[in-house]
Amino acid sequence: MKVSEHIRTRIIFILRLLVLAAAVVLVLVITRDAFMNMSFVADPSYVRLQKWICYFFLFDIVVEWWLSPRKLHYLLSNVFFIIISIPYASLIQHFGWNLPGPVMFVLRFVPMIRVAFVIGMLVGAFSRNKMTTLFATYMTILVATLYFGSLMFFVAELPVNPGVHTFWSALWWAIMDMTTCGSSISEFTPTGQIIGVVLAAEGLILFPVFTVYITSALTSNLHAPQKAKQQ
Repeated sequence: MKVSEHIRTRIIFILRLLVLAAAVVLVLVITRDAFMNMSFVADPSYVRLQKWICYFFLFDIVVEWWLSPRKLHYLLSNVFFIIISIPYASLIQHFGWNLPGPVMFVLRFVPMIRVAFVIGMLVGAFSRNKMTTLFATYMTILVATLYFGSLMFFVAELPVNPGVHTFWSALWWAIMDMTTCGSSISEFTPTGQIIGVVLAAEGLILFPVFTVYITSALTSNLHAPQKAKQQ
């Protein structure tokens, strides 16, 4: 059955809004547990919620693939999203597989990568300027990664790190680490050390986007009067 472009666009738009809503719910649940100094990765309700949200992410991918006129191209270009939408923690728990604690910890965070990308893409989609869209997407992903990284650090370090008392101390560490300024809080666990490397690398990669965006905006403003006179 062939679907018209108008209907296809509306269905995809509604699905992505629902995906965004599901992502926000997941973030709110994690935030609630973090502010209550609870380890959400050990919360059974979080695991169940994440499972059903992952299923919805996969449902969204299947529907968009079915509506796509170039199905193979869509499938190949969304392999990454398919991989990070699989509820690994629930599947491992269902089949009774035993994996090391740090591995399970990371797997429970995999869907949050998709959450960050979804929020970034939707924020960027509201802009008509390509440079502004790119900037908004990058900044949203930067902030989302900073937040999720601080949450991961908080859960991993809270039981063993005397410098981590609340989520706010973990957030302060993440900000200082991403800006490569350094912090008085040190990493005690392998998970915390890995997060530190990832945040520092992301800061070095994404912060130059500020410079590129400002330079492009200034250049456009300087040349705008000249183009107006020529026209």
